[in-house]
Amino acid sequence: MDTLKNLFLLDPEVIFLNHGSLGACPRPVFEIYQTWQRQLEDQPVKFMRELAGFNREARHALGTYLHANPDDLAFVTNATTGVNIIAHSLSLQPGDEILTTDQEYGACDNTWNFICRKTGAAYIHRAVMLPPVSPEDLVEKFWQGVTERTKLIYLSHLTSPTALRLPVEELCRRARQNSILTFIDGAHAPGQIPLDLEALGADFYTGNCHKWMMSPKGAGFLYARREVQHMVQPLIISRAYDPEEILASGAPSMDYLTWNGTRDPSAFLSIPAAIEFMQKHHWDEVRQQCHALLYQAISRICDLTGLAPFYPLDSDFYAQMAIAPLPPEVDTENLKNRLYDEYHIEIPVFQWHHHKVIRISVQGYNTPSDIDVLLKALGTLLR
Repeated sequence: MDTLKNLFLLDPEVIFLNHGSLGACPRPVFEIYQTWQRQLEDQPVKFMRELAGFNREARHALGTYLHANPDDLAFVTNATTGVNIIAHSLSLQPGDEILTTDQEYGACDNTWNFICRKTGAAYIHRAVMLPPVSPEDLVEKFWQGVTERTKLIYLSHLTSPTALRLPVEELCRRARQNSILTFIDGAHAPGQIPLDLEALGADFYTGNCHKWMMSPKGAGFLYARREVQHMVQPLIISRAYDPEEILASGAPSMDYLTWNGTRDPSAFLSIPAAIEFMQKHHWDEVRQQCHALLYQAISRICDLTGLAPFYPLDSDFYAQMAIAPLPPEVDTENLKNRLYDEYHIEIPVFQWHHHKVIRISVQGYNTPSDIDVLLKALGTLLR
């Protein structure tokens, strides 16, 4: 992991333990990204004529990586965009319910609240207690929130505030049996955990490529099962949206989501380079090393504070990102600022519900010495 650090563009003076917020792009991938940008500027009209072919090649690489038919994928700027597309596409009626957890990303909560105010539907939050007992127990307790009015189950694959991995596969299977639509927000999943979208069984799935897949910023995807693609409507009606032409050509119905006017598609087209980077550097092994280092970090912080971890440490409830509890008297904003100002550590410290927490992301460029500095800093500042 020491050698990987030199392949990233991150400021070497900063200990970056916040990959989960915006990701970080490796230098070789960023160079491919800039090559695409230069090609666009060299002959923009020719580039746009050829863009459909470029998109197909990039989508094929992404589909192979995600174990999904590339025709069932569309490029979007980020997972929040994907959430907005599906939220605006559903024909919700007064009294309909969207069931979710109390650990969803705030921006997407805002989207659903907006849609529910317009339609009269209800956005229902089901509490997920920490630490979880088991995936089976979590499924059973969440399912108690399902009613005859539940039209959609919307869940994060790995939650943003708590980094908890939810048992979405079983929930999708049970929902399908009960004719309930499922939509999984995989903002943090691609690249951090193995994904097989067809086996997972969600009706809709959206994810970021710029986070744990390490593509350039502005690259994400939306997946829809073939049987529900007729429900998906574009947020922006542009030149590519001609329903009659789409039907006549037999083109995949997701194609029109990618084109919404003039924009730089270079981040999308760089996704194959990010996948190649992970393959070249044996990313399955890197992920295991990152998880082991994170295990040590959480264990040491809990030893320091005397507080219990939020999940069983020997479990699959977390991957390369996790939260650790902090004493209730901690001023989170002050601690975050002092970690950065005095120790050059970039890391989120915040209050979630009634807990004070620190969220640690461990990526391939992080080293044991990064964790040592964090523990030294916390040992001093928490006193």
